[in-house]
Amino acid sequence: MSKPRRPRRPVHGIVLLDKPQGLTSNQALQRVRHMYQADKAGHTGSLDPLATGLLPICLGEASKFTQYLLEADKVYRTRIRLGVKTATGDSEGDVIATAPVPALTLDEIEQVLARFRGEIDQVPSMFSALKKDGRPLYELARKGIEVERPARRVTIHRLELLGVDGPEWELEAHVSKGTYIRSLAEDIGEALGCGAHVVMLRRLSLGPFDQPAMLTLEQIEAALADGGHAALDALLLPPWAGLVSWPRLDLSEAAAYYLLHGQAVRVAGAPQEGGVLLFEEGGRFLGIGEMDDEARVAPKRLIRFEN
Repeated sequence: MSKPRRPRRPVHGIVLLDKPQGLTSNQALQRVRHMYQADKAGHTGSLDPLATGLLPICLGEASKFTQYLLEADKVYRTRIRLGVKTATGDSEGDVIATAPVPALTLDEIEQVLARFRGEIDQVPSMFSALKKDGRPLYELARKGIEVERPARRVTIHRLELLGVDGPEWELEAHVSKGTYIRSLAEDIGEALGCGAHVVMLRRLSLGPFDQPAMLTLEQIEAALADGGHAALDALLLPPWAGLVSWPRLDLSEAAAYYLLHGQAVRVAGAPQEGGVLLFEEGGRFLGIGEMDDEARVAPKRLIRFEN
């Protein structure tokens, strides 16, 4: 006999989770969703089980906007171990090669790092979440299957050396979407001729969330125990928090009516192009729109409200 389905409730907003090490992003997502009893939930880009740090969890209608955060730049702090190459590019994989680590001055290390700043071509790891014929690459890799992965152009906006401790370097990297830190570590190891892998990885920032205060699973659990769902809801950021850089338009009651029924409307002060945040007079968030060729605001992704 199956268990009765846990009741769900309409809750909309973003939790800035500090993902713990050892959980997949989906496991962390399901833990948060379970505590909130949310109807829907999504996250904005996977972190490996090894990785910790910022994982925005979008609940309810906020999940409609996760794709825009997936496009955002990210900042990571990582520690890489030189001289050891692993099957996965991180410390969870089997060691497949070792080599002496060259003795380098700080100036020489800087010269190496300079090669990886700006636009570079990067081959994604087989242990990434990229999909081949609908299957994540890491699933194929765990079965010993390797497929060809074309190099992709990514941008390393900033790559800074924070410290050196024997064969380990601590780095901070501001990168474009699609950049894999484990691949960056492996490429640095290849450039030095000794191999390298990631031993620590933490995401600090994602798009507009620049080193924000984050909540641990334990803090969310404690809030639920102390104050119930009202306390949890007080921790939420609004559904549009990841799009705060977009222009905001406040629509009249009439304009909101037509837009909510799928029609483009003209709004004074609207930009000429691009996406906009849409609010009804009184402050209710309606969703996002896009300027069309006739300088009208067309609905793109709208919030569905409960009766």
